[in-house]
Parts: sequence; structure tokens; C-alpha cells
Amino acid sequence: MTVCEYSPGLEGIPATKSSISYVDGKNGILEYRGIAIEELAEKSTFLETAYLLIWGKLPTQAELTEFETTIRYHRRIKYRIRDMMKCFPETGHPMDALQTSAAALGLFYSRRALDNPVYIREAVVRLLAKIPTMVAAFKQMRKGNDPVQPNDELDYSANFLYMLTERVPDPIEARIFDICLTLHAEHTINASTFSAMVTASTLTDPYAVIASAVGTLAGPLHGGANEEVLTMLDEIGSKENVRPYIEKLIANKEKIMGFGHRVYKVKDPRAIILQRLAEQLFATTGDDDDYYQLAVEVERVVEEKLGSKGIYPNVDFYSGLVYQKLGIPRDLFTPIFAIARVAGWLAHWKEQLGVNRIFRPTQIYTGEHNLGYIPIEERICDTERPGDS
Repeated sequence: MTVCEYSPGLEGIPATKSSISYVDGKNGILEYRGIAIEELAEKSTFLETAYLLIWGKLPTQAELTEFETTIRYHRRIKYRIRDMMKCFPETGHPMDALQTSAAALGLFYSRRALDNPVYIREAVVRLLAKIPTMVAAFKQMRKGNDPVQPNDELDYSANFLYMLTERVPDPIEARIFDICLTLHAEHTINASTFSAMVTASTLTDPYAVIASAVGTLAGPLHGGANEEVLTMLDEIGSKENVRPYIEKLIANKEKIMGFGHRVYKVKDPRAIILQRLAEQLFATTGDDDDYYQLAVEVERVVEEKLGSKGIYPNVDFYSGLVYQKLGIPRDLFTPIFAIARVAGWLAHWKEQLGVNRIFRPTQIYTGEHNLGYIPIEERICDTERPGDS
């Protein structure tokens, strides 16, 4: 077997073949199953998009209605899972709570009948239906409140916002949030999706697959950047401070949160849509949002300074502004990312099952050889080695 050149983080090395999504980073193109993200954001819904990603085609009206109805029926979680969540520490991060809760679903529903289409469909439905309920439940429980039960009269996105606030959201707010979920539903082989695929390749149950992906998404280099964008805007404070703040970051070679992407060398197409959603949301409420004005100025300065290097806003730059305006706590931003990305993770899980081969990459060994075993009484503690003080 030929040993390939080492590439840190497997950057640029194809790990699979997939027909789920496509990205052209030079031209700012993102497609789900060949359909432009702009068209899906305008015309589709999150659940229709999830169906497209997972089953490979747009559903008929009858198929979509049945899919939505089944998911609505499975929104509730078992009382034992609720009781388990009540024992979580109030100071715990919602992503840790979600990873634990997602894994716990496998205790109740895992059969590992991965050759059974009925089991696969049931797993897809349960995960899409219950993940939002668990996120909203933990939000309530950590404040000492009972979870808000799902409202069967509301669609997927409106119901989630309702479970967070026990208030039926404005239809425009619900639609904007639904588009946000669509934009975050899938994005080729990113870290969490690759984690899901590696776990799936062992033929474990789908609940473990999703739990592993949630754990990967929780890392600060993957999810959570939209939280950091708002923190950055807090630190900047005013439009007058934008230029010196950004120039200082550039001079110190520090990361500017919400900017740059491993793939996109132009403005992320999802960021373009999210900026429009932010403008629509602020216009609806009649607010002149200071955060949004700051964000626009930050984008202008960063483009002036770094646009020639392909550094532009990514999906995280404007999404936090939208979520904050919807009244969503900052530490729920990444769990919401997970709610959406479950669709993409499940699509890759299902695709992986069709051509499965367990992932087993190799390594380049950099250690020593032919060392002898030293008896324990002859070993020297690191603090006792010559030259140490």
C-alpha cells in the first residue's frame, strides 16, 4: 500500500463519495441534492429539506404531510429521560446535556436493525422530532421549571420557539427561524459529519451516531462561533471602535470571529441569506438594532483589510444576531445548530449504510524503536533528571 503524504487534519483528502451536498467555495455555491440553498431558503421548509437530504428527493404532498404528521406525533420524550435531565447540573452547558440525552434515546429505541427500512425511518423520525424537545426541556429545567409540552397545533419551528418561551411565536419569526434551520441542515464533510460517519461505519445505532456528532459540534473550533461573534460585538461597543479593534486583531494575528472559512473564499451564501433575515426581522419589530449596525461596520472594515485574502463572513456571523433577536439565550445557539444539522448527519448515516466500510486511517509513526524495558526501581522521576531545578 502506498503511503500518502501527511495532511494535518486530513485537509483536502477525500474521505467518501456523496450525492448529498455540494460546495463551490470560489464562487459561493451551496447545493443540497443539486438544489441551490437560495431556492430552498425561499421556497422550502426545514422538514421538506430534511426529507430531501435524507431520502434523496423532494417529497410529494402526501409524503410530506405523512412525514410532518409522524414527526409531530413523536415530539414528546419519555418521562424517564425527563427525570434524567432533571438531575443534570444547572450550570451544565446545553450541548453536554444534549449529547447525553441523545445517547440516552438509544437505551429506549436502539435495535441496530440497520437492514430494516422501517427501523431506519423510525430512527430518523424520532431523532428529528425529539432533539428539539430535549433542547427546550433543558432550557426550562435548568431554571427549575417543568418542560413546556409540545403544541400539536404548531409546525416544527414554531413549536420549538413555543417550547422555549410558552408563547406562540409571530408567524414571521417562526418562518425566519425555519429558514435558519434549513441553512444549517447540511454542509458536506465537516468535523461533526465526519465524526458521525466514523461512528456509523462501525454499524452502531443511529442514536450513538448523533450523540458523537453532537459532541464534536460542541468544540469551540466547530460550533459556537456565533456566540463569540456577539461577545466580540459586546467588546467593540460602538461603531467608532470597530476599526481599531479589528486592526489590533489583525496585527496580533488573532482570529476574527464569524469570518473566514476552510472552503469559502467569498462571502458564505448562507451569511448573505442570514443578513437579509436579520434585516427583515429588525424591520418587522421596528428596531434599529445596535448589534446589527456594528456587524455591518465590522464586515465593511474586515472586507477592506482582508477581502483580498478571501476572508469574508461565514454562516456564524449573522446567525447569532437573528437568534438573539428571537429571544434565544446565547448558549442555545450551538444546540440549535445541532437541531438543524441532525438532518445532514442522518443523511450521511443513511448514505454510509449503503456503501459501508469501517474507517481505518493509517498514521505516520514518529516515536523511537528498540528501547529496552527499565525496571521500576531504576527509573528516574522527571523532576530528578540532571539539569532540572
